[in-house]
Amino acid sequence: MCATTNILLILLLLGMVVPATQAQEDFEGAPIEYSASEPSNRISRLQQQLDRKEVSLDFHPSLGYLPAVLKALDIPAESQALVFSKTSLQLRRISPRTPRAIYFRDDVYIGFCQEGEVIEVSAVDPQLGTVFYTIDQQQTETIPRFERRVDSCLVCHASSRTEGVPGHLVRSLYVETSGHPMLSAGSRSVNHTTPFDQRWGGWYVTGKHGDQVHLGNLILGKNDHPNHVDKSAGQNLTSLAGLVDTKPYLTPHSDIVSLMMLEHQVLVHNRIANASFTTRQALAYNEIMNKALGNAEENRLDSTTRRIQSAGDKLVESLLFVDEAPLTAPVTGTSGYAEVFAKAGPRDGQNRSLRDLDLTRRMFKYPCSYLIYSDAFQQLPAEMLGYVWQRLDDVLSGKADSPKFAHISPADRKAIREILIATHPALPESWRAE
Repeated sequence: MCATTNILLILLLLGMVVPATQAQEDFEGAPIEYSASEPSNRISRLQQQLDRKEVSLDFHPSLGYLPAVLKALDIPAESQALVFSKTSLQLRRISPRTPRAIYFRDDVYIGFCQEGEVIEVSAVDPQLGTVFYTIDQQQTETIPRFERRVDSCLVCHASSRTEGVPGHLVRSLYVETSGHPMLSAGSRSVNHTTPFDQRWGGWYVTGKHGDQVHLGNLILGKNDHPNHVDKSAGQNLTSLAGLVDTKPYLTPHSDIVSLMMLEHQVLVHNRIANASFTTRQALAYNEIMNKALGNAEENRLDSTTRRIQSAGDKLVESLLFVDEAPLTAPVTGTSGYAEVFAKAGPRDGQNRSLRDLDLTRRMFKYPCSYLIYSDAFQQLPAEMLGYVWQRLDDVLSGKADSPKFAHISPADRKAIREILIATHPALPESWRAE
């Protein structure tokens, strides 16, 4: 038996070695320690402000703390999307007559149910991926509290559907009149790579999209067969009148552009979290093996490098919209969300922004995600961040000639590069030097 095998056997007995596939999903142990770690995100900071009485949350007679929470977090009501499938924490409150409302911004998501006991919250945390909270919908004379939730949320929000990390999830499925999903007809996770005709099952959708057909606004009877149901009545709706009473909500919309943005964000957030977790776990394993094998501390195992690069490549692909499902007709929303979203900037000297929308053949005019400005991206481990910036540089400069990036024209690459140089606060100096 060779010396290396002896060392590995010893380490296994000591519990120091975890197979790479298991370590990828084991975020409760070191170095992540998901449940035991103190979160640092937009919700935890808001709670600190509440505790210091720097802000307060007013209680609305029918909406509870929802309007105040959205205002405190600067979440636009125009982002509202209505989902009527019973696929979340308060499923008994959800049906086609009483859909759950989702509101969001770049780093936090809010779920509201009519007469719900709580408001559901998920926040993007640079170190922990997604952190889940609830806030009681009962008025209190004391300071309202965002209570962290772990086990009940991770049942669905920590699996291969979320890149193996605590993450966000958007699903499309066929739904009966009761709101129960027809799981026998299949279910799929949705993001910007999902074909248009497979999106939004179980969701209300308002907006124009030409001859493209989706699964939104579709409610099946018990005897309906998913493959034979007529979807035409639910297409190109600018109003939900006749389908659902929207008066109990902040707006009468479930905007198609907001839905598309929600799906894009979910994928990129999960890829960022996976990149962070993978790097930290790989480096921790690398340190253990260096000590066990008597290597120098700075020695980098080939397996460590491969793991970091693999997760980094997946992140780059999501940032640059690889395999984005094409649009075959213009898409327009109804709530004004597109205009609110585009105004959030930042913009370069030519008034260009990564938030400029296309919505005729693809989502964005310049196919690079605005989440590249997010705290979660900027706080990636240095080893991952350095690799991702280099890969982006290679693609945008034309050094990377992979067919995966053929959808980005030379003009697009030049524009994205110029926008990032002008607007990104943490861009590597090598970009500007070039």
